[in-house]
Amino acid sequence: MKYPILTAEEAASLIKNDYTIGIGGFSSVGTPKAIPSALAKHAQALHEKGEEFRVGLITGGATGKQIDTELSLAHAVKFRTPFQSNKDMRAAINSGEVQYFDVHLSMIGQDVNYGFLGKIDVAIVEASDITEDGKIILSTSVGISPTLVKVADKVLIELNASHTGKLTGMHDIYIPEIPPYRKPINIVNPGDRIGTTYVDVDPKKVLGVVMTDCRDNMAPFTPLNEETQTIGNLVADFLVKELKNGGIPKEFLPLQSGVGNVANAVLGALGDNPEVPAFSMFTEVIQNSVMDLIMKGRCNYVTGSSLSLTEDALNMMYDNMNVFGNRVLLRPQEITNHPELIRRMGIIALNTALEADIFGNINSTHVSGTKMMNGIGGSADFARNAYLSIFTTPSTAKGGLISSIVPMVTHTDSSEHSVRVIVTEQGVADLRGKSPSQRARLIIENCAHPDYKQLLWDYLKLSEGKGLHTPHSLQNAFKMHIALAETGDMRNCKFA
Repeated sequence: MKYPILTAEEAASLIKNDYTIGIGGFSSVGTPKAIPSALAKHAQALHEKGEEFRVGLITGGATGKQIDTELSLAHAVKFRTPFQSNKDMRAAINSGEVQYFDVHLSMIGQDVNYGFLGKIDVAIVEASDITEDGKIILSTSVGISPTLVKVADKVLIELNASHTGKLTGMHDIYIPEIPPYRKPINIVNPGDRIGTTYVDVDPKKVLGVVMTDCRDNMAPFTPLNEETQTIGNLVADFLVKELKNGGIPKEFLPLQSGVGNVANAVLGALGDNPEVPAFSMFTEVIQNSVMDLIMKGRCNYVTGSSLSLTEDALNMMYDNMNVFGNRVLLRPQEITNHPELIRRMGIIALNTALEADIFGNINSTHVSGTKMMNGIGGSADFARNAYLSIFTTPSTAKGGLISSIVPMVTHTDSSEHSVRVIVTEQGVADLRGKSPSQRARLIIENCAHPDYKQLLWDYLKLSEGKGLHTPHSLQNAFKMHIALAETGDMRNCKFA
């Protein structure tokens, strides 16, 4: 099946003002690049002529700079969902220029499929190959690409030659039916396959193919420091203790890991600990550390929705497909983040927090409760349904001016009911089976930085013993945040 070959500019010209665009990819990889970049230039040209041009943007998760940077700087986005991690898009969201709605990543695909977000005018996806009969072999991620292709009125494909012939067979594409026709998802182990290696598409919907040859260019991760390494070791030691005590089965359980240096430190520490058996992963994002663990024989299998790898790690995978070809599988995020599967397989979930309060509530998204950082992503999908949900965070930020442990979080993404363990470089708070007062004492004693420990004890004493199940002092709950806003340092807080 031969589709029309277009230039990126020709493809962009097919997108009209007020369209809702579905962008394939996940975690800034496997996303289309040429068409969105051309679309930003198209928007700028129209604006210079005094013509209106803005589109709605629905993605699987974070995208590359060709999408979030260029389209936001071109003032071409009217709304955006679900997850983003781009400073220019973040600025547009926080200024109110772009209307942003945050969604659990397990739900965005089905929301599109259910029609909750209205009509998708055009889906733009990146392929590594197109089969002779017109089916799409995706590239380094899946995200919600299969659903976007299914529901969109029209489809544009970027065929990326830098991945051609390398990824065929590494995808497992399955879209759950719409209720009441939905069936159980027949996955018991991370490596179970239930779908196809390709995305089916109605050929009549395909407007054309744009040829590209461009890697994702993931930025290198910041080297581990003493703080992140300490957190990683503390998490590993805690899980080894659970393993010895029978809290985790002797075979171990599949892991989910969030994105970033703390997550890499945790995985590295688990891989280096000889008391932890080789494990599998059922996660969203496959990072460099996972590939290293596979090469060392410490990770048996990983399934996720994206290969968020730096250039050297991706090259290592391509050079060692005899190792990775049967140990790495990419799926839609509606499957990787599905509550049924997370609960059934007993996933141990490792995620990061912006701040945690002394009762175990987690803020993952909002700075001081008002400014969006990135979005909730899939952290709550896993935390709410995991066998064991662990949140990590350094105890302070901005050189000690901010405590990550506070009396009350300014925004709640994962509540105390979903959070089992909190870890900072100061220590571990195991919150299972604890009342609010007991949780507060554990978190202050084990997780708070010494500079803030007495301040938090002072807060707790304001309300303890007054017949309150959760001893909050409402007039003081945000005094640390107010001190930060007024003086630039939470340590200047004075409770009344």
